[in-house]
Amino acid sequence: MFSQDDHRPGSGEDEADGLRKIIHVDMDAFYASVEQRDDPSIRGLPVAVGGSSGRGVVAAASYEARKFGVRSAMPSARAVRLCPDLVFRKPRFEVYREVSQQIRAIFLDYTPHVEPLSLDEAYLDVTADLKGIGSATRIAQEIRRRIKADTQLTASAGVSYNKFLAKLASDQNKPDGLCVIRPGEGAQFVAGLPVRRFHGVGPRGAEKMARLGIETGADLAGKDLAFLRANFGSFAEYLFRAARGVDLRQVRADRPRKSVGGERTFFENIEDPVALRETMDHIVDVVWERIERSGARGRTVTMKLRYADFQTLTRARSLHHFVADKAEFSAIGHALLEDHLPLPQPIRLMGLTLSALEQREEDARPAKDGQLSLL
Repeated sequence: MFSQDDHRPGSGEDEADGLRKIIHVDMDAFYASVEQRDDPSIRGLPVAVGGSSGRGVVAAASYEARKFGVRSAMPSARAVRLCPDLVFRKPRFEVYREVSQQIRAIFLDYTPHVEPLSLDEAYLDVTADLKGIGSATRIAQEIRRRIKADTQLTASAGVSYNKFLAKLASDQNKPDGLCVIRPGEGAQFVAGLPVRRFHGVGPRGAEKMARLGIETGADLAGKDLAFLRANFGSFAEYLFRAARGVDLRQVRADRPRKSVGGERTFFENIEDPVALRETMDHIVDVVWERIERSGARGRTVTMKLRYADFQTLTRARSLHHFVADKAEFSAIGHALLEDHLPLPQPIRLMGLTLSALEQREEDARPAKDGQLSLL
């Protein structure tokens, strides 16, 4: 109903005054697709980018692998159990960066207002329509066509009047799809979505919402702000706006990043020290990969633990120098964990973050050089 690859003349997109025209572009299974592009022998096969060893973690999975349940941030051992024929490739970040530069150069042909979220996705504000193309939909179509011609890779795109809706739309028709949500359609579009599709709502959050009778955007929109504040605290305002398709954030070109991190919510609470240390290893693998992709250096490592009763503990350690490498990052993370063992109760979440960042010189160039920021 809202997923259209063609633009209708006279639609609300052209008639709405004062609304932004936002495109969210998301490359399809980016790392794995690059590997399949460069090695024809693995095209059509289930591919995972990451370490294949016992402690390895999947950084990305092809769509063929996703059919078996293989996902990013999954331990490689589990991925192999799900898909015994899984083909592993080591990450080649220098190649992914090079492709990102090509893609960023395409974006900048249409607007200087590009906000990268990672190597493979970004927001574009094309309200000004510098080329006089006539609609954000046609701009998105042209960008997708050029990406495919220049890189032999496919991209999905969402077009809407704010960032929240554009990002939802880009995920609607993956892979290689386009979805347009026009003014006046946002609230209806969101109403039919499961709340799990909302950014920031994880498996545990969705479970809590289900217990409260909230499973769709419509259910969420039916709750008043007081109810949401009582049950979700500071997250309430975001949920209240999102359920109505409202997002006032602007596209911010090359915004500075304050931290790089990741966290894992468990399906079952854990407290066994061995399991906790193994979990820390997995989180270190995932986060350090993100740190390498971001091109950032940092001095502060912060551990986050959320107990079974939802109490949250954070502990940080700051250095006089930048964290040198993955080994030092891991050592600090483990030291922070060991300081609190044995735990007073099981935990439901563990996270690790690097902050007090400074961009490396080669990754902090002005936007005009075509470098797509990595996180």
